[in-house]
Amino acid sequence: MSCIGTSLNSIRGRMLDAARLAPKLLGESSRAVMQFLMTRMNAEGGFRGRSATSDLYYTVFALDALEALGAQPHGELVRRYLEEFGDGRGLDFVHCCCLARCWAAIGRSDADGRRDAILSRIESHRTPDGGYGTGIGGGEGNPYGCFLALSAYEDLGRRVPNELGVVGFLGRSMMSDGSWSNARNAGDAGPDDANCKGSTTATGAAVVVLNRLVSTAPEENQAAGLFDPGLTARWLLDRMDAGGGFLAAPGTPAPDLLSTAVAVHALGILGVQLGFLRDALLDFVDSLWDGRGAFRGYWGDDQGDSEYTFYGLLVLGHLARLH
Repeated sequence: MSCIGTSLNSIRGRMLDAARLAPKLLGESSRAVMQFLMTRMNAEGGFRGRSATSDLYYTVFALDALEALGAQPHGELVRRYLEEFGDGRGLDFVHCCCLARCWAAIGRSDADGRRDAILSRIESHRTPDGGYGTGIGGGEGNPYGCFLALSAYEDLGRRVPNELGVVGFLGRSMMSDGSWSNARNAGDAGPDDANCKGSTTATGAAVVVLNRLVSTAPEENQAAGLFDPGLTARWLLDRMDAGGGFLAAPGTPAPDLLSTAVAVHALGILGVQLGFLRDALLDFVDSLWDGRGAFRGYWGDDQGDSEYTFYGLLVLGHLARLH
């Protein structure tokens, strides 16, 4: 099976490379995870989230989680589901990027004829500051938009246009404490400022993008005035909660699985050895296992889904490397 955009050096490839190690810790429970994911598949080939309707967003996570576990869904059904979206006309930015990821996940060449059109729709979200915005008509980019856009280009086998523009945008939008925010006009804040608005997800997205586009060697980045990986790593580590997971932002009352997966993955990219956090992280992930083969997003969540299940695999995969 030939795959589009599954290089181990791609954003998707690096996440899958980690998630594939999760069965080392899941053991026999891996089968339950596969079974849960397959129950999310609808008859037309898409996967549902928390409603009965198929959604490209949840289909991305289900396909990647299944691939990480060495399972393959019914590829022909998935292909037919994706063909319903054509070249992405009518999709918002996030779902257009999901369409690109889904084509990469099933490893089909069927996306070739619509590749340029899909990427053209994604490129229409390029902002004057060099980044990518997730909304319609937005004048400012954000790290999440850059992450999705770069991922989509990689998934469809292309290089993102004006890579230096993306790098410059992220360099200018980093706050003085080493974090990033997805919010517009977040402003700058020192690491001790109570009004610091950096977020774990935005910071993780920026780290992933910069890792793909520039060297993360501290001396090179500091010399270029881009970003200090050590400072960013410390900011992320400060988001670790006593309960074992990572917080979404300073002052957030409880950790969640998304923030934890993003932080662990970003810290791994930054070269931080997480052995000293391994047991606490394992306890946190275990506390979100719902018994049906899925992971929940946070302690108050009453059901798991394919998105959080993939995040659970991603965290466990990174921890398995420490075993």
